[in-house]
Amino acid sequence: MEIDARLFERLQAMADELAEIDRALADAAVAADPEQLRRLMTRRSELEEVVSTWERWQELKRELTAVESLVGSTDPELRALAIEERGRLSEEMTVCSERLLSALVPQDPLDARAVYLEVRAGTGGEEAALFAADLFRMYARYAERCGWEVEILSMSESERGGYKEIIAHVVGKGVYGRLKFESGGHRVQRVPITESQGRIHTSACTVAVLPEEEEEAVAAIDPREIRIDVFRASGAGGQHVNRTESAVRITHLPTGIVVECQEDRSQHRNKAKALAVLAARLAERRRAEQQAATAAVRRQLVGSGDRSDRIRTYNFPQGRVTDHRIDLTLYQLDEILDGNLDLLIQPLQRVARAEALAEYERGSGL
Repeated sequence: MEIDARLFERLQAMADELAEIDRALADAAVAADPEQLRRLMTRRSELEEVVSTWERWQELKRELTAVESLVGSTDPELRALAIEERGRLSEEMTVCSERLLSALVPQDPLDARAVYLEVRAGTGGEEAALFAADLFRMYARYAERCGWEVEILSMSESERGGYKEIIAHVVGKGVYGRLKFESGGHRVQRVPITESQGRIHTSACTVAVLPEEEEEAVAAIDPREIRIDVFRASGAGGQHVNRTESAVRITHLPTGIVVECQEDRSQHRNKAKALAVLAARLAERRRAEQQAATAAVRRQLVGSGDRSDRIRTYNFPQGRVTDHRIDLTLYQLDEILDGNLDLLIQPLQRVARAEALAEYERGSGL
């Protein structure tokens, strides 16, 4: 990735600032002033990694320029080595560019949080429920690749083994930062197993990715604003589910939001999990209201995050996946459904970072 003139100037200014701080730290008068020393050391820590990455990018740029001159060599062996080295240098430059963008864009404080992942069948009946199961399996396999833990909190199965709805708690490093782009409408085009004439049908599911809230937000839910019902769990679980009212349904009266949790055999634990999901949904509702209030004056980056948005289409006959937000089409449907979601997530992250950086610079007057 190239560094444009404006970004070049900003990065160079940061390098100059770091050099100035190092000169100041060598001054005995600064060393004798604890407050000034602390302030300079804090700022140095903020700058060091960015400047180091920037210097490495410039070094790679110089090396790449030198290698480019050898790519046209008449010596076949030298030309082959130059082409190989060009690929290696370009790849490392891309990594450096990603790091620079990540470092310069203000981080979303929610990115590090665990999430509640909700997949619901939409239009399409049984076929939509089967597609919901495919989507959840895709996310579960991606979570496994990332080393995350997935705990199913609630699910409603269809007659053919699909999911009318499934809710899971996904815990791990940077879960929301990666999965937040999945919120929205997912459309599938394929021949359903119930179709006898081989016609392609279009079905849809909605996905919601809600960052987990802090314990204080759960505790802040007013008991007077909720109704708690207990009932017997349905589905797998043997005789236990038939004789114990361990499942919990919580209704938030002011908003009408309903949360169910029935996968644990303990009513107490189901209640705690349901309250946590409710807190996440209420927080998401507040964020959506804030976004709606500022939508007229503030451009959304990668989609609005609205669950009704159609964000992606999975076309089985052509083996392709299209993300409509960034006009990205990949003919790697099987690989993506098998959990290689980074094929989609990484391009989305790059676009989001680049646009967030542009918006940040506009707001900062850079």
